[in-house]
Amino acid sequence: MTDCAYLALAMVPGIGRARLEVLLATFGSAEAVLDASPEDLAAVEGVTPALVTAVTRSMLREAEDVLHRVAALGAATLLPADPAFPQALREIPDAPTYLFALGNSSLLHDHAVGIVGSRTHSRYGAGVTRMFAGGLARAGLVIVSGMARGLDAIAHGAALDAGGGTVGVLGNGFGVIYPVSNRTLYERVVAEGCLLTEHPPGARPHRGSFPRRNRLISGLARVTLVTEARRQSGTLITVGKALSQGRDVLAVPGPITSPLSAGCNHLIQCGAKPALGLRDVLEEYGMATGNAPGAMLPSNLSEAERRVLDVLGFGTDHVDDVARHLGGSVADTLGVLTSLEIRGLVTQEPGKIFRLCTT
Repeated sequence: MTDCAYLALAMVPGIGRARLEVLLATFGSAEAVLDASPEDLAAVEGVTPALVTAVTRSMLREAEDVLHRVAALGAATLLPADPAFPQALREIPDAPTYLFALGNSSLLHDHAVGIVGSRTHSRYGAGVTRMFAGGLARAGLVIVSGMARGLDAIAHGAALDAGGGTVGVLGNGFGVIYPVSNRTLYERVVAEGCLLTEHPPGARPHRGSFPRRNRLISGLARVTLVTEARRQSGTLITVGKALSQGRDVLAVPGPITSPLSAGCNHLIQCGAKPALGLRDVLEEYGMATGNAPGAMLPSNLSEAERRVLDVLGFGTDHVDDVARHLGGSVADTLGVLTSLEIRGLVTQEPGKIFRLCTT
């Protein structure tokens, strides 16, 4: 009954982590709190009359129902006393008091990077999101995002396409697919990655659920990377959460004429580290040597050569695609690739396909 009693207490509306801890410390167990008289509950500092009314044993039936529905889905209920509860989320302000995980929950304990961006995006934003998510996943980082349409969905998909891990943090319960257009992605993340939520199965999203979800995205990751965002984008809520948690924030710069990149450019102007390639993110994890493309390269490489190596490290390999990502001409890009081939840093395959040399 211990888990059920704890969940029943933690699910009381408005109880919060701080009051929950005070009640557990005062009465010794969740069962004792549920058995306490209204007078004893009211005597606890910070416990309001509304909370006294809400804390009743009737919550046990609701908690039992939630536990059964979670188990029926093949999901797991994670409580703070459980070793499976992600350590990174124990440490954040307003830490969750319980979580539900569906899929490979071991991903919650791996090194992770949060990748966030706007629902409305440009081709440039989609491209850099795909490049960073795929490249970082191949380097061994778990990609965490919010399962929203747009750049979140692209980040999750690119991580899985690269054979890496991804965690989708929901603002609703399992079984509710929001947005509906992400149904295929939802099913794929369940099968190949992990979904995480604070909401019981069937719970619909509401206005406040997404800002609270955002603190879990940034909390799971040491670094939050913003790939494209407007100046007033809701994506920047995640940035605020990351900063309040002591996490690092990186931003991908974009054209100064594009309102879709204004948020990222403003973050960089305010001191965020610009993300110009995989190395910029990986070095935050101490992974630059040996994991980032070109980490142990000759010191006399030109900037153009380094940028080409970064793009190849993302998995882009055809000369036309490399040129498109860099915004240059095919002829100039082919010249740089040929120079790198002569230096033994890349190899060319039929069809103007180029790969990084692995030895």
